[in-house]
Amino acid sequence: MPERFERRAAAKINLALHVLGRRADSYHELDTLAVFADIGDRLEISVADALSLSVSGRFAGLCPEAESNLVLKAAKALKERLGFASGAAIHLEKEIPIGAGLGGGSSDAAATLLGLNDLWGLRLPADDLAAIGETLGADVPMCLAGRGLRARGKGERIELLAGWPSLPIVMVWPDKPVSTAEVFGALRKRDNPPLPEPPPLASVKEVATWLGQCRNDLEAPALAIAPQIGAALEALDASEGCLLARMSGSGSACFGLYAAMELAKAAAKRLQVERPAWWIAATLAR
Repeated sequence: MPERFERRAAAKINLALHVLGRRADSYHELDTLAVFADIGDRLEISVADALSLSVSGRFAGLCPEAESNLVLKAAKALKERLGFASGAAIHLEKEIPIGAGLGGGSSDAAATLLGLNDLWGLRLPADDLAAIGETLGADVPMCLAGRGLRARGKGERIELLAGWPSLPIVMVWPDKPVSTAEVFGALRKRDNPPLPEPPPLASVKEVATWLGQCRNDLEAPALAIAPQIGAALEALDASEGCLLARMSGSGSACFGLYAAMELAKAAAKRLQVERPAWWIAATLAR
């Protein structure tokens, strides 16, 4: 087997997120559509005697300490599940903002499980990895799937989207982390209706029109906590060619949907000039 693997941990973008109720296990019942960017964090995983984690990148300084980082938690959960003593040296290049609602930590954990499955030659099926991922966080099974999907329950009941085009998107993080727990705590209405059934859609404009029927139920409480989200939504909505602007996940990152990648790149370039302190990226999401 090779002694080193690289994995990209793609940013997750929630196109819509409906909160249906509170569960007995402290999670919430959700109905969400998510796609995955072609950019994200990067992991290098190499053979070693023990488990270790090093971090670099733009947002390395905001990462949780090693023992509480989801990368090491994922590696330890996999080892404990299988009951053996193999190690790995893991390096994380952290480029997804933290506290942004882009699934950064969950995507890192998913990439770790996939990378170690290769490095250690385990050949575990996707369902087994998803079962381990579910113990780490509700978003990890989605990030293991890594392509357009609808997720229900707390996020573990996944159906892949069929017949949707790739989506040109601009992601904007207004330099303000928010706590997922705090956003859920500020949510006033928890018994909302589910998503309408997502149909096959041929164009980005059709996707944007259909998404207009949907919501992110966490946007209002997140806005109350971080008004910067409103500035990000306004900037996206005012950009040329934006078909839809919405917050992703529990925030504070927002996204704009565009009909073509050239429009998304141009909008991202202009926004970066106007808001140099923000993290802004154009991506093709699938």
